[in-house]
Amino acid sequence: MSEIKRVLITGGGGFLGQKLAQALLGENIKVCSLSRGTYPQLTAMGVTTICGDLTDLETVLAAAQGVDAIFHLAAKVAMWGSWEEFYQTNVVGTKNVISACQQLGIKRLVYTSTPSVVFGGEDLLGVNESTPYPKKFVSRYAHSKAIAEKLVLAATAPNGLATVALRPHLILGPGDPNLVPRLLEKAKNGKLKIIGDGENLVDIIHIDRAVAAHLSALNLLTNDSPICGKAYFLAEKRPVRLWEFINQILISHQLPAVSKKIPFRIAYLAGAIFEFIATITGSYQKDLPMTRFVAQQFAHSHYFDHQAAIRDLKFVPGPGVNPTSL
Repeated sequence: MSEIKRVLITGGGGFLGQKLAQALLGENIKVCSLSRGTYPQLTAMGVTTICGDLTDLETVLAAAQGVDAIFHLAAKVAMWGSWEEFYQTNVVGTKNVISACQQLGIKRLVYTSTPSVVFGGEDLLGVNESTPYPKKFVSRYAHSKAIAEKLVLAATAPNGLATVALRPHLILGPGDPNLVPRLLEKAKNGKLKIIGDGENLVDIIHIDRAVAAHLSALNLLTNDSPICGKAYFLAEKRPVRLWEFINQILISHQLPAVSKKIPFRIAYLAGAIFEFIATITGSYQKDLPMTRFVAQQFAHSHYFDHQAAIRDLKFVPGPGVNPTSL
């Protein structure tokens, strides 16, 4: 990475963003972060922090001045919300990042996508990157990320911008501020139930492996590299049995394992009703007790073939994530 002197991370204040910034600084690469919020921990690390909105092109252009590459991590990640909010942040924001690269002559763009872009509500059992985008999405998050991913990959230009999309699945590790705290809160409030038969398998990835994959992508990304213009699934060697994994987390936090089950169709119907009521009342700012996408994600299997990432990205899947460390 000797030719990379300075990078921009959008969403640098997030779990992956902070760990990635730390790793880049360890490689003596200067890091700038563009986020909506302020993150003193980034400043303390030596990261140049800019507080601004991705939907404003001038803000993105200012943040991207003088950088050699961009990691585009920032996104609206939620199980519910208005289409306009998802579209503005995830699609318009991505368009602005691409435009900044093109206007400023930035040659490398690594986009953090999600396997949800190919999830259409059915089990995904060891599928690879040839899996098409679904014709219909029940998740506005997944739909907006799919649009953004297509834009990023299409922006690859001969002798110009080189792009790659990474699809890490359920990034976990000590200090995770997202999934584990939410699970613990729901468990403490007695609101956590197994959806479906509890036998579904899902991919996960340790935060360190996700960071390593992003660094490898940056290092390998050129116009003539095999990763240019492509998307890659990322996860550990083997999927976990989701509800068994969740129960191990709960037990490690001195909480009882969840055993009560709700049939998938009931959960899905409940999600549809909650979404309908929220839509007609315009309630987009709060989490719903259930959504159709949550029901699908927690009841179905979704794990992937990682051979392309192993071959092209030099990705090394790990043995897994220890649930008692979370």
